[in-house]
Amino acid sequence: MVEWRRWPTASIEDRVSAALVPPHGGGSLKPLMLSGEALAAECERARSLPRVQVSSRERGDLIMLGIGGFTPLDGFMTHADWEGVCRDYRTAAGVFWPIPITLSVEAATADSIRVGDSIALADPESGEPLATMQVAEKYAIDKAFECSWIFGTTDVEHPGVYMVMQQPEVNLAGPVRVLSDGGFKAKYGALFMTPAETRTEFARLGWSRVAAFQTRNPMHRSHEYLAKVAIEVCDGVLIHSLLGNLKPGDIPADVRIRAIALLVDRYFRPGTVIQAGYPLDMRYAGPREALLHALFRQNYGCSHLIVGRDHAGVGSFYGPFDAHHIFDEIPAGALVTRPLKIDWTFWCYRCAGMASARTCPHEDTDRLLVSGTKLRKWLSEGEPVPPEFSRPEVLEVLREYYASLDASEKVEVKLAGHSAR
Repeated sequence: MVEWRRWPTASIEDRVSAALVPPHGGGSLKPLMLSGEALAAECERARSLPRVQVSSRERGDLIMLGIGGFTPLDGFMTHADWEGVCRDYRTAAGVFWPIPITLSVEAATADSIRVGDSIALADPESGEPLATMQVAEKYAIDKAFECSWIFGTTDVEHPGVYMVMQQPEVNLAGPVRVLSDGGFKAKYGALFMTPAETRTEFARLGWSRVAAFQTRNPMHRSHEYLAKVAIEVCDGVLIHSLLGNLKPGDIPADVRIRAIALLVDRYFRPGTVIQAGYPLDMRYAGPREALLHALFRQNYGCSHLIVGRDHAGVGSFYGPFDAHHIFDEIPAGALVTRPLKIDWTFWCYRCAGMASARTCPHEDTDRLLVSGTKLRKWLSEGEPVPPEFSRPEVLEVLREYYASLDASEKVEVKLAGHSAR
C-alpha cells in the first residue's frame, strides 16, 4: 500500500510569499519607521534636539529608509560608503548600491553639530520632524567626482548634476529613526504602499513572478505595450509611479495616477495589474538609476524590472539602451531582480499595431515613435495627438490638466536626444 505524503499545511499566501524574491541583502525587510510607544517617545525627544531641515530629495530617501524600501541601509552614508558606491557600487560593508544616499548641510550648521550628537531632521515643507539621527561622521565631498561617476557628466544642464552641485558642502552620516511618512499616506491613501504591503498583496493574488513598471509619466500606448508584454511572462505587473518631485514641465503625480487608473480599468485584464506609488524624487541618473530602481523593487517583492528605451534618462546624456547594458556589467548576484529588456517600441502603420524593433520588419517612415516628452510637447502647445499615440481616456485627463494651467505655469518642452526621433 502506497502511503501518500501529506503536504505542509501552510496557506497558499505563505507559500507564495516565501517564493517572492528576498529583500536586498538577503535578510528580512528593514523598515526604520517607529511605531507605538517607541514612536511617541522619539517624537517627544525630537522636540528637544537641534533641528536640520532636509531637502525634498533627502525627504524621499528618509521615507524610503522608513518603509524598508532601502533595505538593508540603516541611515545616511559615510564617506567610505559614498566613495565606494561612486567608484565600485559597494558600501564599506560590501552591500551593492548604485547611487549614494547622503544628507548635506551648510558648513556653519555642520560646525554646530558634534560627532555623536543626535539631531532632528525636519520636513522641508511642514517643518515637522521626519526622523532623528545620531551623527557618526561629518565630511566634505568632491561633487565633480560624484557627478562624473554617477551621472557620467559634470554638465550642470543635467538636472541631477545641477542638484548635486547645489547641495551644501558638508555631508552628515549616521543611523536614523524615522517618525513620519511625510504625509504621503494621507495624500495618496491606498496608492502609497510599503514593501511589506506589496509583498502581502502579491501573496494574496498568488503572484511570485512580478514585473515592476517604473514611470514618471502618464502611460501612453508604448507603456501599455511594455506592461502587456511583461504580463505574458509574469504573474502580474506593479505599475509603480514616482510620487516625489520631478523637473519643471513634468506632469504631477495626481494627474498621472488618474490617467493610469483609467487605462488599467479599461484596457487590462482584471487581476493582472496593481498601481502603487513610492516617495522618491527623480535623479535622472540613467543607467545608475535603473539599477537603483531594480534594487528597491526587489525590496517591494518584484522579480523583474521592465527596462525600455532611455530608462531614467534625460535629454541626450545617455544612449537609448545604456540602462540595458549596465545590468550586464555589474557583478553576478549583485541583484536578484532582473531586467526585462525591451527594444524601441512604436506604432507601425504597416503592422497596424504596436511593435518593437525586434519584431517589426518595416522602415522608420512606417513608424510613429512614442515618448512622454513628445506627448507633453504636443499637449502643452495644444497640438492634436494621433490616436495611435495614446488612449482617448488618457488624453482627456491630460488635456483637462493642461487647460487648467495659466501662462505662468506652462513650461516650454524641448525635444532632444531620443525623444526627438
